[in-house]
Amino acid sequence: MAEKFSLKDHLFNSETVNQLAAEFAQGVPGFDANAFAAQALTGFPERELMQRLEWLADCLEPQLATDFDKMAAQIEAALPDKLDPTLSDDDFGHFIHAVPGVLAVRHGLEHHCSRALNLLYEATQRFSMEFYIRPFLNTWPDETLDRLGVWAKDENYHVRRLVSEGTRPKLPWAKNVALTSDQTLPFLDMLHADPARFVTRSVANHLNDISKTDPEAVLSRLAAWTSAAKQTPKELDWMRRHALRTLIKHGHAGAMNALGYREDVDVSVQLRVTAPCVKIGEALEFEADITTKTAEPLMIDYVLWLTKAGGARAPKVFKLKAAKARAGKPLTVRKVHKFKGDATTFTLYPGPCRLGLQVNGRIVDEAEFELLPSK
Repeated sequence: MAEKFSLKDHLFNSETVNQLAAEFAQGVPGFDANAFAAQALTGFPERELMQRLEWLADCLEPQLATDFDKMAAQIEAALPDKLDPTLSDDDFGHFIHAVPGVLAVRHGLEHHCSRALNLLYEATQRFSMEFYIRPFLNTWPDETLDRLGVWAKDENYHVRRLVSEGTRPKLPWAKNVALTSDQTLPFLDMLHADPARFVTRSVANHLNDISKTDPEAVLSRLAAWTSAAKQTPKELDWMRRHALRTLIKHGHAGAMNALGYREDVDVSVQLRVTAPCVKIGEALEFEADITTKTAEPLMIDYVLWLTKAGGARAPKVFKLKAAKARAGKPLTVRKVHKFKGDATTFTLYPGPCRLGLQVNGRIVDEAEFELLPSK
């Protein structure tokens, strides 16, 4: 049997630790690379991914200056070369280089805001400091927002991306930030016309976060950017679709219209489920014939109302297909949905369930089925 992949061991291992040790040995006179690496590797087995970053900082600290200005200078001297500035996307760097962010927050947050932000500026050009800018936004909001306003115009696209990514309302794995969309949208106005997809993807993800609480703000911003015509139409169209993906998934009429899908499209549907009962661990198979009176772009999704632990049923929307229907010509879609009994993110419960076919944000046909125990 193949050994199970471990992300924490892939990111933090003898190779990456020795790389970090060599960088500090080169940048910091007297740094004992062997002692650092031995101590760090000894503590890895008992720690999870993010804990290993903190542990690496613990192991570095005894060999660094206690004065933060001197410590920051040592860290900067140990930084590797900047990420390739000729690239424009998917150049994330190595997770091991998040350690400067840990130290910047740990030793610079309380009394050394400006110097710590300088360190984050340098470090983010090696690995994104999106997690580590957030404590400064909460503790020093005015000073940090002022700095981000400058960074939004920086020549390095990793620095520009940090402005959008670090201020996202719902950044995965990250601490919350006490910012409003009124504070962050001006940054997105500056960044939406960026030539780097790494930046525009972050802008679109930021808008998608905002859409979960303020859909109209997102739709109005996208309309304004379209009128401004500072971004290429192709890239702005990609950003629009990416930014509205959650609203589209939930059938928001304004988002549908923004992407050219009519909510009131005249459609007839024949939905067929191959079996009325499905066991956990098996698959629900269904198909549908969709016919429109006029040629129409269609966004086709499906909704499952699954039984929860208490017996209630809650809907979950799944993407199916974007298509162009021809007038009077049936469009057939098919899907096999596997009900995984060993999923780690959710638990399936036996009981009555419902399938709904959603076209341009509107449920157009439904079918009942029963989810049975695996045995």
